[in-house]
Amino acid sequence: CPNRQEIQVTLKQVQKLLSAHEASCLQSLRTCPKLDEPINGRKLGKSHRVGHEVHFLCDPGYEIVGSESRVCQESLTWTGQQPTCRGLHFNECASSPCLNGGTCVDELNQFSCVCAKGWAGETCQNECELFHNGPAGKLCLHKCVNTPGGYRCSCPAGYNVTRDGRSCKDIDECATRQNNCTNDQMCVNTYGGFQCVRVDCPKIPHATYVKTSPMRCERNPCPLDNKACSQTPTSFSYHHLAVVSNLSAPRVMFRVSALRQLGDTLRFTLLGGRQARHHFTVQRSDRQTGQLMLVNPVQGPTALEAEVEMSELERRVQLGRYITKITMFVSQYEF
Repeated sequence: CPNRQEIQVTLKQVQKLLSAHEASCLQSLRTCPKLDEPINGRKLGKSHRVGHEVHFLCDPGYEIVGSESRVCQESLTWTGQQPTCRGLHFNECASSPCLNGGTCVDELNQFSCVCAKGWAGETCQNECELFHNGPAGKLCLHKCVNTPGGYRCSCPAGYNVTRDGRSCKDIDECATRQNNCTNDQMCVNTYGGFQCVRVDCPKIPHATYVKTSPMRCERNPCPLDNKACSQTPTSFSYHHLAVVSNLSAPRVMFRVSALRQLGDTLRFTLLGGRQARHHFTVQRSDRQTGQLMLVNPVQGPTALEAEVEMSELERRVQLGRYITKITMFVSQYEF
């Protein structure tokens, strides 16, 4: 059996162990005041008991001011100071976002513009740009010109601004005599301009032609024994069309008809080169009418020519050929 001295030593050791365990239990029940998360930041660690540590982090774009970590002390107080998160400062005006003489005011993570007189908007932008980039669509048919505090629409040469202030109306230079066509020329009004045209009867071997109207030439009578003359076109007629650029297709551009028919058959044919055939075709609309069809849009400015031949036959024998020449003046603009 252990002697008395050994028993006393053992009891003292047990007493120390119990005291330490009791102190640990008491310490675990003691807590420091609750710490709040900083605005624009967060706190790591939920325990506020004595001896425990809490850490703090800031959101991107912010820096910590104060203690990054705090420890709960025996005095039930925290070490360090309560941290805050301060925004990192960028010069928001460095890119000169304010337009048209506006003054930029740098603020925390943002900016504001003090606009010059006559300007408004978030960045003092002009009315034309604001409307063009917005959901409402195009403000002017052709061009928007910004003015202090507003805007105005302008039109290209050959057009006037309409009463609504937005659209463009073609000026008829022929009707208003704003052209330089000579007496032997005919003025043809086009969209945005005019053309001076002169019609001369064609010179064809074996036949002669005479002008019977400003836009028509007819063949003089052929001698009875001159077969080559009878095979030449009976007449030439000339027509001029004015259209806008990129006109939608297909669509009928011109119709050729016979006022009276002597034979039993009329045949309509498109003459001309590759360019004419790329943009046009000829279709029969009824027994006595053929129509010139635009099959592909045309980008202006340009002029296209097409020839439609109407042949009159009787039992497959040609009685006459009638040539219609159409010149189409295409504008630079789509209005």
